[in-house]
Amino acid sequence: MKKTGRTLKVAILTFALTVALGLLALNFTAGEKKVQQQLPRLYGTSSPQFDRAMGNLLGPGVLGGNEVADLQNGDQIFPAMLAAIRAAQRTVTFETYIYWSGDIGKQFADALSERARAGVQVHVLLDWVGSSKMEESYLSEMRHAGVQIEKFHKPHWSSLARLNNRTHRKLLIVDGMVGFTGGVGIAPEWTGHAQDPDHWRDTHYRVRGPAVAQMQSTFLDNWLKVTGRVLHGDAYFPALEAAGSQRAQMFSSSPSSGSESMQLMYHMAIAAAERSIDLSAAYFVPDELTRQLLSDALQRGVRLRIVTPGEHIDTDTVKAASRGTWGPLLEAGAEIYTYTPTMYHCKVMIVDRRMVSVGSTNFDNRSFRLNDEANLNVYDEAFAQRQTVVFEHDIARSHLVTHEEWLNRPWTEKFGERVAGLLESQL
Repeated sequence: MKKTGRTLKVAILTFALTVALGLLALNFTAGEKKVQQQLPRLYGTSSPQFDRAMGNLLGPGVLGGNEVADLQNGDQIFPAMLAAIRAAQRTVTFETYIYWSGDIGKQFADALSERARAGVQVHVLLDWVGSSKMEESYLSEMRHAGVQIEKFHKPHWSSLARLNNRTHRKLLIVDGMVGFTGGVGIAPEWTGHAQDPDHWRDTHYRVRGPAVAQMQSTFLDNWLKVTGRVLHGDAYFPALEAAGSQRAQMFSSSPSSGSESMQLMYHMAIAAAERSIDLSAAYFVPDELTRQLLSDALQRGVRLRIVTPGEHIDTDTVKAASRGTWGPLLEAGAEIYTYTPTMYHCKVMIVDRRMVSVGSTNFDNRSFRLNDEANLNVYDEAFAQRQTVVFEHDIARSHLVTHEEWLNRPWTEKFGERVAGLLESQL
């Protein structure tokens, strides 16, 4: 009898271990076919076909009549976002990955709560992992005021296989009329003006015009997944008149609805590049196919400039994995810069000074295959020129890494890079 009991316990433990390992394996795979074939280069960014491909093949249509303004660092970003929230009359929809404790987090909680008490419909979607450092008092305050708060992929037995899929999107839409997106999180690190290592360098964008409706739809995508509730009507999707002259589209991706689409968007833009690619990359860990596309661009005479974090970075593993990929790009003529003053958290790609992609997406497998991401693509030469000026200001505060310097780095760094490279699919 005792032997039977022990056998039963072993069987139960074996079953539990098998299930756990199976769930772990599911979390470390995207569950979709990976883009494997290199894109044939059929046209450049100056061709009308480029616009048609970006708007029809890949995502929502490119809409005219938008006004997109860049906001540099917390001193510009947070006042603009808070002012928009405080002016809300009907609705606020807010989705973010990072929301931590600190004074800026309290300011957002207070502003959202005040509007909810005033009768505004306020919906807040927080990533469960990214908001783990958030004070419970903020949540209590907002819920008590009537803010509708949800957590994305909060652990539950029915969704354990999706724990590795996080919402990394950063979206704020007020009254369906003005939207914000970019790289900023709600935490003390993003306050200030990148004046020291405790205050990070980042850019966010304010949008007015028809593209705001696409931003609202992107928020609704995940709100519907989490709650099953549809937000619609004039309060969320009002008629939008032209606010400027810029053409734009809100591009998104998710493992549940095409995780490869964001990577494909980047790949098509790189393949179409004719003169230049400027890349601000908080986390730059390109896979083999992406590295090949960048190398091909260099070989046909495209100037490639990349700014990425230097000494100040929040994850040494990503830093090591990134640096291990630089050799062939440097040898082919890429200019790679490491930002000196503080953590560099920008996520911007400028192609031929014609097309700019900004938003939450990092240049790595986690963003391309595992996370829910959202980028705003702007097709406007004046806007691209403005972002190029910002990019070159960042270069002026960065260190240019030479191929010789990369070759002569210490063996300890090389070893660490090889180890970190084993985790490339998760970075």
